[in-house]
This record gives sequence, C-alpha cells and structure tokens, in this order.
Amino acid sequence: MPVETINWKNGRIRYIDQTLLPGRLKFVECDNIPKLWKAIKTLAIRGAPAIGIAGALGVVLGANSCKTESRGVFLRDLRRQIKYLASSRPTAVNLFWALARMESVAESNIGKPVSAIRRLLLKEALQILEDDRNACRAMARYGASLVKAGDTILTHCNAGGLATADYGTALGVLFESKRLGKRIKVYVDETRPLLQGARLTAWELIHERIDTTLICDNMAASLMAKGKIDKIFVGADRIASNGDTANKIGTYSLAVLATHHGVPFYVVAPVSTFDLDINTGRDIPIEERGGDEVRTVMGKMIAPKNVKVYNPAFDVTPNHLIRAIITEKGILKAPYSRSLRRSAA
Repeated sequence: MPVETINWKNGRIRYIDQTLLPGRLKFVECDNIPKLWKAIKTLAIRGAPAIGIAGALGVVLGANSCKTESRGVFLRDLRRQIKYLASSRPTAVNLFWALARMESVAESNIGKPVSAIRRLLLKEALQILEDDRNACRAMARYGASLVKAGDTILTHCNAGGLATADYGTALGVLFESKRLGKRIKVYVDETRPLLQGARLTAWELIHERIDTTLICDNMAASLMAKGKIDKIFVGADRIASNGDTANKIGTYSLAVLATHHGVPFYVVAPVSTFDLDINTGRDIPIEERGGDEVRTVMGKMIAPKNVKVYNPAFDVTPNHLIRAIITEKGILKAPYSRSLRRSAA
C-alpha cells in the first residue's frame, strides 16, 4: 500500500514534502494558503491529482481564515483565494477542475449561513480526495488487465501514490499487477531535470518489492531496439478533447520511440484530467520553469552559471501515438474525440 501523500488532519493539510525524497520522508502540516501555494509551486506537492486535492483542501483553509459572517464578503474573499491558488501551476488541469468544483459549492449554497458553507466546502474537498482514491483503484484494475505475467514495463516521471491520494495512475497499474501475482519487471526513466523517476518512482516501486531498474532518459531507445520493453505506461497532466496528452517532458519522445519499435504506449489518468474545452494539445499551456533546475543536479552546479536554459516542464504527445487511455471509467480507444466525451458524460 503506497504511503499516504496528502490528507486533512485536525484542520490542516498534511502532506509529504517530495523535494526531500528519497533521502528523507517528512510530513508537513500546512494551515495557510501562501504556504500551500509555495508547496505546489516548488513541487513539494506534485502530480496532477494530488495538486487538485491540495487545491480543494486549500479552499477550505481559505474559507476557515475568512472570519466574516457576511455571505457577500465571504464569497469575494474565497474567489480571491481560489484565483491565487490557481496561479501556482498552469498545466495540470486537475487543479482548475477541483477549484471550480469548490467554487460551485460555495456559490450554490450562498443563501446559507457562512458556517454552513464552510462545512459543505470541507465535505466537498474530502469527497474529491475519496473520489481520487476510488479512481486510482479502478484505473489500476483496468490497466492491469493489459499486463501479462512476465512483462517488462517502462515508465516515466512519477505517476504513483505520491502523485495521488492512493495507488497512483500509471504505477497503480503496476501495483495491481503485482497484487494479482503477475511477475513483472519495470524500467524507470530518471526523468531529468528534477529526477522524479529516480527519486520518487524507484522509491515507490522498491517499497512495493517490484523488480526495478533505473535508467537514464536517453537509454530508453536502446532498450526498445533490443526488444526488452513490452509496454509503456505513463500518467498525464492534461488531456485535450482529441486525446492529445500533456505529461512530464520526455514523454513525447518515448511515444515516438514506442511507435517506431511497435511497443504499446498507454496513458493512465482520471477523467478529471480531461480538458474538453480545448480542441488539441496546441491549446495546452506548458509551464516553463527556472533555469537552475537544469544547470544543477541536487543543488550542485553542473553547467556554466550564465548559460541560457530552455526548461519546459511538460510536452504533448499526439493522440495517434497513444494505444489507449486508461481511466476509472474504462479503457478508451480512438477516436478519442468520441470516447473521451462519452466517458466524461
């Protein structure tokens, strides 16, 4: 069972500081929105579903910090807090989905006392967390049906329990396959520049006693050419209505390699990751992060301090490179413009 990444404890958000892994497992308690904003921005909390949960719980913190009993003042302040939380990271649509869901609860209950609205907001945030747990298990079951005993699987970045409230997305498939007694082997891309594969995914898989081998990102092509990869499972941060998928930088290159070598490439993500308001991946906002993430490794400078850096956090995999999208509603196939809308209905 993956470690509990994020939850609500005694009026505070309790989360794992993922920047310290694998060297140190530290739980942090957060009781204010600026601290939460920083945790999301600096990747102490990361992974699209976990960011969404953090946003929902953050709205509860904002509601509790507003001491007015005026419904109008309360709603104005809550909207300001929601807008601030939304500015923390631009790509993972789960954050905006969860914030919109919370704002809707406040607006639809504005005729009630502020104290009642606060209780309803907490109830909704905890429901979002519970929904994610259930979605993780359902995705894991559907995905595991695609895994055969003896498969060797490649994954990228971290799409495990650390990115969700439970099993994870892509890694949930692997955890469930192991639970079912299917002996699998997993290759893990290190995932430069922040090494989420090396630091987080390898840590999770070893914790679950799954046969794990770490590789540099540029070794994946060699493994596929030698016929050593049977399937690839990755997560997602936003999926356009046509099935184009944004995920951690380096995912697109894996999909191209997989297609060239005839390796099935699967995306595992909850329906909350769908953005049906945009037509293609060209419309997905791609976060660009600071240059020192590339110039350094674990705080040590590895490049000239004044060298220019291009550091997009995500890339977009075109839908035609994706064999299937695995959700809590089932395994979706092309044409995705039809199957995604049906699944989200």
